[in-house]
Amino acid sequence: MTFLAAACVVAAALVTATVSGVLGMAGGLLLMGVLLLVLPTALAFVVHGLLQLVSNGWRAVLQRGHLRWRVVGWYGCGSGLAAGLITLVAYVPSKPVTYLVLGLVPALVWLPKRQLSLDAERPAHAVLAGLCTTGLNLVAGVSGPLLDVFFVRTGMGRHSVVATKAATQVLAHAAKVLVYGAALTGGQSVPWLVVLAAVPLSMLGTVLGGRLLDRMSDTSFQSITRWVVTAIGGVYLVQAAVLAW
Repeated sequence: MTFLAAACVVAAALVTATVSGVLGMAGGLLLMGVLLLVLPTALAFVVHGLLQLVSNGWRAVLQRGHLRWRVVGWYGCGSGLAAGLITLVAYVPSKPVTYLVLGLVPALVWLPKRQLSLDAERPAHAVLAGLCTTGLNLVAGVSGPLLDVFFVRTGMGRHSVVATKAATQVLAHAAKVLVYGAALTGGQSVPWLVVLAAVPLSMLGTVLGGRLLDRMSDTSFQSITRWVVTAIGGVYLVQAAVLAW
């Protein structure tokens, strides 16, 4: 990895962790796009998983007083099942396919979520959330917009939503590191120095994002999230078209 590429990854870790700290998602979507520009697909998935694991884990720690552990536990059951299934098929996507799926994922924020009657606080729905979102995470690298579908009908405030989603995403990203780490070929290795340099900045971004979150209302929180992820998705669809062309 060149110095410029490494600097981009480290800077992206700070910016995207801040975004995730505010919105509870979108940061991972941005980070995946940056990593795909400078790394092979499987390696990008591993590095993304490591950085997001730290970012989400630290966010969950900072907001631990708002965590709903029961939701996280049931989610983990579905997450483990998804990881097992993806391991069996040995799936490694190409860059054009990954950008295409990344571009389509944000469309999920426009689903009529309240009509779907999905509620992460219900055990069966939490297991389904773990299965679906971890599965999507392992295919596209991100799953925030899909995970959001399961939190719209809960009675949680914005802090509980961000904290609980962060904890569930720790499980999803850990699965991604394990699955794609085992799939790395001999010519690929994790740039550990870059990852180690990015970790403290990711944690700093999480703190900054949390402070911005405190200044938002629940209404603006939902509205801003929808438009930010939609704009990011549009950029990725263009990138997929360019690569396919």
